[in-house]
Amino acid sequence: MKNRLLPFLLLLVILLSACGNNDTENATNPPEENSKSDTITYQSENGPVEVPANPKRVIVLGMYAGNVTALDVPIVGVDPWSKMNPRYKLEGIEEVTDESLEKIIELEPDLIIGLSTTKNIDKLKQIAPVVTFTYGQLDYLTQHLEIGKLLNKEAEAKAWIDDFKQRAQQAGEEIKAKIGEDATVSVIENFNKELYVFGDNFGRGTEILYQEMKLKMPEKVKETAQGNGYYSLSIEVLPEYAGDYLIVSKDEDTDTSFMGSETFKNIPAVKNNRTFVVNAKEFRYNDPILLEYQLDFFIKSFLGK
Repeated sequence: MKNRLLPFLLLLVILLSACGNNDTENATNPPEENSKSDTITYQSENGPVEVPANPKRVIVLGMYAGNVTALDVPIVGVDPWSKMNPRYKLEGIEEVTDESLEKIIELEPDLIIGLSTTKNIDKLKQIAPVVTFTYGQLDYLTQHLEIGKLLNKEAEAKAWIDDFKQRAQQAGEEIKAKIGEDATVSVIENFNKELYVFGDNFGRGTEILYQEMKLKMPEKVKETAQGNGYYSLSIEVLPEYAGDYLIVSKDEDTDTSFMGSETFKNIPAVKNNRTFVVNAKEFRYNDPILLEYQLDFFIKSFLGK
């Protein structure tokens, strides 16, 4: 009887031992479904959206191409305004709009980023996850942080923000020491035969000049442009809005004849060579790529570095 039980007992010991090893292996190696997911849930302004954890083919239908590019995330399609920006270096990237659905399908995006005003949202959602932002709802640095969260690169976005603020504020202290604490700066731009002056949150370098560097804007600009971020005016009244220093965001695609007028030439900032002319395409937005360029321009222009 003992001889018959021995093989059975040995088999039982082997089976129990195998089960124990499997339990140990399972404890140290979680099931595959519990491993890191290929997607994350981004809490957008319209609710949670499941997006790729590591997007590889992003389409930007708005003004955020510079934010995405700065975070080293591949873009396969951009809006026309971004495409024409020389600082983004988007050669070979397809130009698309919210109407070119067939082209967007061909590009096989895994994420689409747009503005709240983007058309055909429901159709775009059938192609890839869509996240939109309302322009101006977030300040310019928080906007970049949110895009960092969306692209699963929040740490990288936060590190850049902290470093940029420190450098811009330091440059502001040096500039104020040179031009005086009370010196004023205005930012103007020509567009569609109109002239505009800007507040502190509408691109064109205004966030750097006013928010970070704490340079002063003329009272007339503060009264009219701070609400909407900009104010339309005529060349005749431009001298009333011009500060001690004048930043001219020049759009070569529209009428620039105002710069040849006697009214413009007689503005003190122009007569005293305190006018800095920039390419409007390179100054229009406030993403990291353009902000870095704008900060460098201001340091060189004001400080001669």
